[in-house]
Amino acid sequence: MLRAFLDGAVFGTTKGDGAPRVLLLHGWRRTHDDFDRVADALESRGVSSLSLDLPGFGATPAPAVGMGARGYAAQLAGLVESVASSGSPMVLVGHSFGGRVAICLAASAPDCVAGIVLSSVPLVRAALPHATMSRRYRAVRSAARLGLVSAARLEAARRRHGSADYRAATGVVRDVLVATVSESYEPELAALGCPMALIWGASDTTVPLDVARAALDMVPGATLDVVDGVGHLVPTEAPDRLAAAVLTMLRGTS
Repeated sequence: MLRAFLDGAVFGTTKGDGAPRVLLLHGWRRTHDDFDRVADALESRGVSSLSLDLPGFGATPAPAVGMGARGYAAQLAGLVESVASSGSPMVLVGHSFGGRVAICLAASAPDCVAGIVLSSVPLVRAALPHATMSRRYRAVRSAARLGLVSAARLEAARRRHGSADYRAATGVVRDVLVATVSESYEPELAALGCPMALIWGASDTTVPLDVARAALDMVPGATLDVVDGVGHLVPTEAPDRLAAAVLTMLRGTS
């Protein structure tokens, strides 16, 4: 059953008894449902968890203004601090967009975070494949920078040539996407003071393994588990591997 947190600003579900030891954060255009099997596996081992619908997805209203993952982390920091104060520092599990938020939370609230488990997260922008852009769209963007085309024409070009995520997003959620895709998290990786485990699908073409390897080099002691036959949706395709990584991390931090 969904519960309200932060005075109704965020909704999510809990599984297990006592204060949650694990916070589960889903990817873009996804919901807390992605982590159902991970949460079930953790509950069977006596570990409680909290899985959120991030602002703008599922039951949680969109944020008031467009902001990137660092803004999302700031919005959720009070919840993480409250949960940690009533129990123990949490392990954060983040998939894709949720992993962006998780790394920002871990860097900004280190006393509340015992470790992070990330899957398919665009952590290092330089390691991502460059999207091909049509010649016409490049021309419209260049003309817009020179003030030669209107904002309405630029937006129409974005809708026609932009990513599926951009075309599906509206209003402030589209602003969130625009703010987020330009972010890279080298500062957070450099500042990370807790263990980090990366669980990656070998067949992930959205956020390929090169991104994981680049992030791995930035965090001493971090680990990488590559899952054969799995693509981008690790929480639904390989929930057991995520749960196992969480349990290993909890044993190492207890």
